[in-house]
Amino acid sequence: MSAAQASLERLATALADEREALIGHDVEALMRSTREKLTALRELEATTDSEVAGPLAELAELNRANGALLARRRREVNWALRHLGRVESAPAYDAHGRAEQARHSRELAVA
Repeated sequence: MSAAQASLERLATALADEREALIGHDVEALMRSTREKLTALRELEATTDSEVAGPLAELAELNRANGALLARRRREVNWALRHLGRVESAPAYDAHGRAEQARHSRELAVA
């Protein structure tokens, strides 16, 4: 097996793991699979093997499907946050170019 084929298999496994993590709401598994995916992609960037183009296009479709699932999860989280009185996280930059989170809160109970 060539290095490019091994990287393709690594990417395929990472994408499958990423999907399972998204479906199972497993943040640690999602972070692990994302790291594996990025590592495999870096390996594939270094290859000149033209045989990877076809399989890579198929894996790109899986990645897009995972992206759609991730976007759905994000909408669900933002919906829940809005109903808890929080606003969606939208970073704002201060005068020094640092990201600053706008902090809005609402009392959920009175003691």
